[in-house]
Amino acid sequence: MLTDRRPILLANARLIDPARDLDGPGDVLIADGVIREARRGIGTAGVPEGTDIINCAGKVVAPGLIDMRAFVGEPGADHRETFASASQAAAAGGITTVICQPDTKPVIDNSATVDFIMRRSRDTAIVNIHPMAALTKGMKGEEMTEFGLLKAAGAVAFTDGDKSVINAQVMRRALTYARDFDALIVHHTEDPYLVGEGVMNEGEFASRRGLMGIPTASEAIMLERDMRLVALTGGRYHAASLTCAESLEVLHRARDNGLAVSASASINHVTLNENDIGPYRTFLKLSPPLRTEQDRVALVDAIASGLIDVIMSDHNPQDVEVKRLPFAEAAPGAIGLETMLSAGLRLVHSGEVELKTLIRAMSTRPAELLGLPGGSLRAGSPADIVVIDLDTPWVLDPADLKSQCKNTPFDEARFTGRVARTIVSGRTVFEHV
Repeated sequence: MLTDRRPILLANARLIDPARDLDGPGDVLIADGVIREARRGIGTAGVPEGTDIINCAGKVVAPGLIDMRAFVGEPGADHRETFASASQAAAAGGITTVICQPDTKPVIDNSATVDFIMRRSRDTAIVNIHPMAALTKGMKGEEMTEFGLLKAAGAVAFTDGDKSVINAQVMRRALTYARDFDALIVHHTEDPYLVGEGVMNEGEFASRRGLMGIPTASEAIMLERDMRLVALTGGRYHAASLTCAESLEVLHRARDNGLAVSASASINHVTLNENDIGPYRTFLKLSPPLRTEQDRVALVDAIASGLIDVIMSDHNPQDVEVKRLPFAEAAPGAIGLETMLSAGLRLVHSGEVELKTLIRAMSTRPAELLGLPGGSLRAGSPADIVVIDLDTPWVLDPADLKSQCKNTPFDEARFTGRVARTIVSGRTVFEHV
C-alpha cells in the first residue's frame, strides 16, 4: 500500500463520470485529498511541483465504487471479516466506500454502536466505511430504533439486513417516522413463511436435485406490500436485493405512480443463474437464491434502463465450517468485494450494459441515494477514484483474495478487466503490479 500524499495527475485516461454524463479522454488532477480538475487538456505544464504523474493511457478513470450492501462481521464475528480485511478486499476491487450492515454483535441499533463502528473503521480501514443502522431494535422486527439519533451519529440508512419486517404496522410506522428525518429505509423483500425450508429457486432445477424451492412470489408479495405502504406514508424506500422479473413489474408500477422508491440487485444475480450451482456448489447458495436465466436477463435490462438503480456486492463472508456442508445445510452467502467490478465488466464486454451505466449503478447512484460525497469526478469532490484496465485477462485464484473467508462464487472464473489502482482521499491504497 502506498500512502504518498503528493499531488497526483492521472494523465491520458478515458474519463467516465456518470454525474456529468461524461465519457471521453482527459486528465484528473488530485491535491490535498480532493479532485482539483477533471477534464481534457490539463497536461503537465500547469501542475504543482512534485506532482506524481501517472500515465493512464489505455485505462479508464472513474469515481471510486460505493458498495451499498456488505456484511462484515465486526464487532462480534471477527473470524468472518474485520474492517481491516474488508477494506483491503474493497480496495483491491476498486471500492472506496463500503456500507456495512447492522447484523453485528451487538446489533447496530444505538448511537454508541454507530460511534464505535465509525471510530474503529477510521482506525483500521483503508477505505471509507459507513454503517446502516438497524430498522428495528435487535433486528427483531417489533420496535423501531431511534432514527434521528442514529442518523445524527452517522448512520446512512436503516435496514434489518437480510431479515424482513413481517409486521406491516411496524413497517408503516418506520416509513412515516423516517420521512420526517429524510431517512432511507432499505428492506430485504422476502416473506419468510413463503421461503419456508427452501434453499434454492423453486422450479425444475430444484426438483431435479431433490431440494426445497423458494418461489419468486416470496419476494414480489413482500415488495408489493411495501409499495402500498410507501404510497400510504410518503417515505423513502429502497429494495435491498431484487432477483426476479416479477418484482421488476411491481417496481415499475410504483415508479409510474410517482413513488420515491429505488432498488438494488447483487452482482451475483446479474451475472449468474441457478444453473451455475451445478453439482450442489454451496458457494452459490445465496439469500435470496439465484434465479433463472430469464430473471437474470430481466435484471440486466432493468439496470440498462435505470429501473434498477444500484449494483452491490452483497459481500457475506462465511467460513469453511458452515459452507463445506450438504447444500441444504450450508449457510447462505458469498464474498464479493474483490470481484464486483470484474464480474460487472462481463456485462460491458458482452454488450448488455454500457460502461457508464455500470459505473453509475456502482458509484454515482449509491452516493445520491445515501447522500454521500463521491460518485463523481467533479472538481471539489473527494479524491476517491478507481483506475480500470478494461482488457487484462485473468483467472481468479481464491488463495489470492484478501477477504478472510474465501467463499467466492467465482472460484477459478475467467475475467477480462481488473482494477489497476484505487485512490482514497488522494492516497493510493491499492495498485496492481
